[in-house]
Amino acid sequence: MTSVSAQSTRGLLLVHAHPDDESIGNGATMARYAAEGVRVTVVTCTLGEGGEVIPPELAHLTADREDTLGEHRIGELGSAMRELGVADHRFLGGVGRYRDSGMMGVADNDVPGCFWRADVDEAAGHLVAVVREVRPQVLVTYDEDGGYGHPDHIQAHRVAMRAYELAADPAYRPELGGPWRIAKVYWNRMPRSVIERGLAEVAAKAPFPGVAAPGDVPGVVDDELVTTVLDGAAYAGAKARAMAAHATQVTVDGPFFALSNGLGQPLLATEYYQLVRGEAGPDRPETDLFAGVAR
Repeated sequence: MTSVSAQSTRGLLLVHAHPDDESIGNGATMARYAAEGVRVTVVTCTLGEGGEVIPPELAHLTADREDTLGEHRIGELGSAMRELGVADHRFLGGVGRYRDSGMMGVADNDVPGCFWRADVDEAAGHLVAVVREVRPQVLVTYDEDGGYGHPDHIQAHRVAMRAYELAADPAYRPELGGPWRIAKVYWNRMPRSVIERGLAEVAAKAPFPGVAAPGDVPGVVDDELVTTVLDGAAYAGAKARAMAAHATQVTVDGPFFALSNGLGQPLLATEYYQLVRGEAGPDRPETDLFAGVAR
């Protein structure tokens, strides 16, 4: 993990729950902006200790055996970031500060130190320190449901949105640096029509034992809620390689992928967003997260 360059005038901050979320949801976006010289910073809130493991030879890493999956996934995240050209990737509050909470309703939700049980303002303070250091114009995170209801995704949303507010308040913890107002905040989205077409193609090609349903995909919304469409076709290969670097969690097969459930999904290089704070650029839909932001 390294500090960002002070030379670029544009900064993009992405807040994610676990290693692999960033590459699946925003891989092409990050690769594109990193290639354009934007200061891209990724903050991951947990090590993903509670994840399942796809390769049988790595099954010993899981929480019910050696419980070393989190450490392994640090390396996977580093490899993925190198594929995308992202030099600045951090864990919220430091490595291992918050533990993976597991899916909603499981015992891990109540483990001391899990992210779901973290005090939102305390956790947001760690993110405020990052915001005031890197001073991004754009923040990307999940919606209030975390995209699909995972506790850590919901909490990442809460922490990111709270940090957005606190970072701009000059009275809040001045020892963390001068106040900074982020110009635009986006939530990750997936247009319903796009995912339905993509899943139909997966079903026709049958690269995996099953096919995901739209409800299995985070952030699916009616098309009209999408405000911003990022064309990442030039970075499709980088995104695929970044996703494949998360080998314990993701299987990539050409233009498709599957998680540990074996249900195929399309690997999309075009990525979609909803602007929820700030002023939109002149185009509808926007084609640039920085549209309308003064340089």
